[in-house]
Amino acid sequence: MKIGLGLYRHMLTAEHYAFARQAGCTHIIIHLVDYFRKGVSNPGNNQPIGEKYAHWGIAGDAGSLWTVEEMRKIRSEIESEGLCLAGIENLDPGHWHDVLLDGPRRAEQIENVKTIVRRMGEAGIPVLGYNFSIGGVCGRVTGPFGRGRAVTVGMDGPAEEVPVPMGTVWNMVYDEKGEGILPAISHDELWRRLTQFLEEVVPVAKEAGVRLALHPDDPPMPTMRRQPRLVYQPSMYQRALDIVPSRNNSLELCVGTLAEMTEGDVYDAVDRYSRQGKIAYVHLRNVKGKVPYYRETFIDEGDVDMVKILAILKRNGFDGVIIPDHAPQMSCSSPWHAGMAHTIGYMMGAMAALERRPF
Repeated sequence: MKIGLGLYRHMLTAEHYAFARQAGCTHIIIHLVDYFRKGVSNPGNNQPIGEKYAHWGIAGDAGSLWTVEEMRKIRSEIESEGLCLAGIENLDPGHWHDVLLDGPRRAEQIENVKTIVRRMGEAGIPVLGYNFSIGGVCGRVTGPFGRGRAVTVGMDGPAEEVPVPMGTVWNMVYDEKGEGILPAISHDELWRRLTQFLEEVVPVAKEAGVRLALHPDDPPMPTMRRQPRLVYQPSMYQRALDIVPSRNNSLELCVGTLAEMTEGDVYDAVDRYSRQGKIAYVHLRNVKGKVPYYRETFIDEGDVDMVKILAILKRNGFDGVIIPDHAPQMSCSSPWHAGMAHTIGYMMGAMAALERRPF
């Protein structure tokens, strides 16, 4: 197993690469989506959070896809710091909103996705994490919920009062002129859209040597902002895998999201999917509680036994990248760095212990 760090677009700098290496990471997962563009609710020194119903920011230029050259440049910069670029997390809603919405530009935008996947293959980037969601990550609140009043995020009840506005998808605005609200669809319709997406894109991913990695819905509620969700219980991951059985149809396994789910067992889920070899990479985050009432915590204080999670992954031969998902902000001049360093240090200690004495 390899320890990595996820970096947002504005963090793709030599300083952050050096921080990752100093903290003990060997791999990097990057975000090329700029969640903070014209956003008023996201703190620039932390993860994209938003308010309960506030969008993150404005989606990127629909006509400007990520190029092989820029991906190779970023990969070269990361490798120059002694790190490995392990994947890209998330597609820009500006590039594929009508794939999610089954809109009039769907045919054009599914080709956008295929082009990005092919370019990733050319650039030698092996994994694309994605979240097939209309509402996206929303409904969360921020407060001093962590140990010692560390600032972190959580959920304080369902988020259904304010529907998704037209021109918004996946919690980002792709059309600032949108008016009205987005009509709700059924769960079956959302699964139909995912099925069509996988049937069209997985063969391209296989040819390009890129694994598609599906993130579960976060928060894992049946609906958010009156729109259906796909993977809000652990067993639902299997349905997505069975649509197109392939190594290239895989999972971005988020331990924190699994722990927030109201059914199943997080340890059984990690065991089940790691035994199948279906995990492309892992998000490690601890929480207290279940949806719709939970709080994110420091990695060592939540409901999940993280050493047990790592032991299951090791036993089942998982050799991919594990990254801290979110981390509480610590009280110092660099809250994000301190929170991440604490989490990475815990991960390194736990993995060293497992090497010496299997649990």
